[in-house]
Amino acid sequence: MTDSIARQQLLYVQDQASDDEIARQAELYGPLTDSVRELIEVALLTEVDDPEVRAALEHIESAKRLLRQRINPGPYGVRWGASGQKRAWGNAAAGLRNAVAPPLIVECDPDGRARVDFHLGSAYEGPAGLTHGGVSALVLDQVLGAAAEAAGAPGMTGTLTLRYRRPTPLGALHAEARIDRVEGVKTIVTGHLSGPDGVCVEAEGVFILPRWARGKDSAAVSDPA
Repeated sequence: MTDSIARQQLLYVQDQASDDEIARQAELYGPLTDSVRELIEVALLTEVDDPEVRAALEHIESAKRLLRQRINPGPYGVRWGASGQKRAWGNAAAGLRNAVAPPLIVECDPDGRARVDFHLGSAYEGPAGLTHGGVSALVLDQVLGAAAEAAGAPGMTGTLTLRYRRPTPLGALHAEARIDRVEGVKTIVTGHLSGPDGVCVEAEGVFILPRWARGKDSAAVSDPA
């Protein structure tokens, strides 16, 4: 086993936190993340005068000093509590504590179907007024992986093939996916991202169970993105 794989495995943690403690953390950190996410949008779009920008920067620097008093030195990883409740709170697409995430709150069925309605604001712009193509890929990678996980056939992304059919607007969007088939340690999932005018991006993903996880509890790799 390589050092990089060993380090990755250490980020899958059974921390035995109670459901009450997890709920307390979600109630505490969720609003902080929402506020930072809104700050990103406001900082991008503001047109206030120089003194207001400088004053805002002072407040932001003060908040950073407060939060840095005790900080995790590395990635958040994926954690499970005593009841098996999973927290992938650092995830770039769906993390409760990651202000970069839209976030995606994906609904899944045990037959390998997943869906999500979500909103992308100005921070996700690529071409003028449109969603960046890489953000579309991020969303679809997460939703396709969630479908594989829901059916008990999780894995990490081996390939993700996209077809961009029309420009993806910013604003209200929908993504969905379903398992097409399972071939040994490979799970093939198809899906799409759509806007008000129809399907914008089609996707097919191949998710592969890593060698180090085969024959073990598949929950150890149930966050494929």
